[in-house]
Amino acid sequence: MKLLLKTTGIAIGLAAVFLLTFELWGGDFERLFSQEACTAFFRSIRGWAWAAAIGLLVADLLLPVPATGIMAALGVVYGPVAGALIGTAGSALAGLAGYGLARFGGRPLARRIASEAELDRFQRFFDRWGGLAVIASRMLPILPEVTALLAGLARMRPRRFAAALLLGTAPTAALFAWLGHASRSEPGIGMALAVVLPLLLWLVFLRFLREEPPARRG
Repeated sequence: MKLLLKTTGIAIGLAAVFLLTFELWGGDFERLFSQEACTAFFRSIRGWAWAAAIGLLVADLLLPVPATGIMAALGVVYGPVAGALIGTAGSALAGLAGYGLARFGGRPLARRIASEAELDRFQRFFDRWGGLAVIASRMLPILPEVTALLAGLARMRPRRFAAALLLGTAPTAALFAWLGHASRSEPGIGMALAVVLPLLLWLVFLRFLREEPPARRG
């Protein structure tokens, strides 16, 4: 119970920080990086638009950048396939950056608020259930950053985190690239597939995943 309360407190604290950035600058970023604005910008620098898009998606880890507008604009400029690949790369890099930052830089903080036994339980919990949280969070605002940071603090096994990250990110990027390319506003079946398919694939991944040795505590 104590571990659950501490974990919940950390999650709420992280979410509050991200919500504050949205409250302060979210409106300005929405206007600057709407689908229409991003499409015009990417078209003007088409040769390097992929790099700019990846940079913006990585910046979403710290700033209230509307990732969905960027992914949709990639679909308009590069088409649904290339746009999805670029969007996946940028969003996945943001998740990996958050995970790495918390995993390698957050241990002093983690040790201040939890004992080694609690941290061990936290890691086992995330190894078992964290993949589902990572996948489900990718379609939602704020939660992708929170879950990536929590996974890093928990020292979730890297292979599991990376697999869940890709399973959650690729369908989301593909959906919004397709919506941008098709200029449609109702996702319909595509939205359901973007949520359900990666969750099913995660269960398959766990079924065939070979057990890894416990992560070393450092």
